[in-house]
Amino acid sequence: MYYKEFALNEEGSLEGARLTVFIQEPSTELYISKRPLVLLCPGGGYEWTSDREAEPLAFAFMAKGFNTAILRYSCKPAKYPTALLELGRAMLIVREHAAEWEVDPEAIIVQGASAGGHLAASYSCFWREDFLSEKLLGEATDAAKEKLRPNGLLLCYPVITSGEYAHRGSFDALVGKEDKKLLEKVSLEKQVSDAVPRTFIWHTFTDGSVPVENSLLFASALKAHNINTELHIFCEGGHGLSLANEITESPSRKEIVPSCQPWIDLAATWLGSYFKK
Repeated sequence: MYYKEFALNEEGSLEGARLTVFIQEPSTELYISKRPLVLLCPGGGYEWTSDREAEPLAFAFMAKGFNTAILRYSCKPAKYPTALLELGRAMLIVREHAAEWEVDPEAIIVQGASAGGHLAASYSCFWREDFLSEKLLGEATDAAKEKLRPNGLLLCYPVITSGEYAHRGSFDALVGKEDKKLLEKVSLEKQVSDAVPRTFIWHTFTDGSVPVENSLLFASALKAHNINTELHIFCEGGHGLSLANEITESPSRKEIVPSCQPWIDLAATWLGSYFKK
């Protein structure tokens, strides 16, 4: 396995912002050469990035045949769009090294959990906007923007809306309470366009922190734009389940939910259907 860290220093970045890549090295004993890469954005309410949604998820996806990378993005007191710029830089790093790492450059999937899901979904909505390519590449041409394009989006119990069903803490940390125009912009059910790639989403019906309506609103917006989407709503389980098993159980011991554990297999099947050659 190839492992490397890249420090990130975008406008507003805090110390410790970094991208960590885990690459399954090619072997003459293996038929598979180029692999898709899942770029993970852990949750944490835009106040930290969760360890439970970082390496354990990365290694779970690696075990299913995917390369992975973890973005430890800047959180509070960093504000929008710092984390978005860091995710864009992470995408550029992966694409620039795709040949070296045997990554399929047309199979880079952005994954996010909770507030990390908001970041991943924000990027999938906004990657084509001029300000991102101008800040990251110095130009806003179609060719520049194409380097930033995500090929897929994978969301785990994501924060989406700043409206009635908002996780207020995430939006307070990301943009504050005063800028109503920006709060509207980062309410992602209102920002879906044909720029968003095919999407996989899962949530629990009983999530008490980030209501399931977040995923339902986003999925409805995706359907309205005819964006291919797979949505799973599990009947039980709280927020922040990660793998929903003992590997990612926290000291509170509330995250083992057997009925939710199949999500990683469902996601791997979805990924394999569209991104494995």
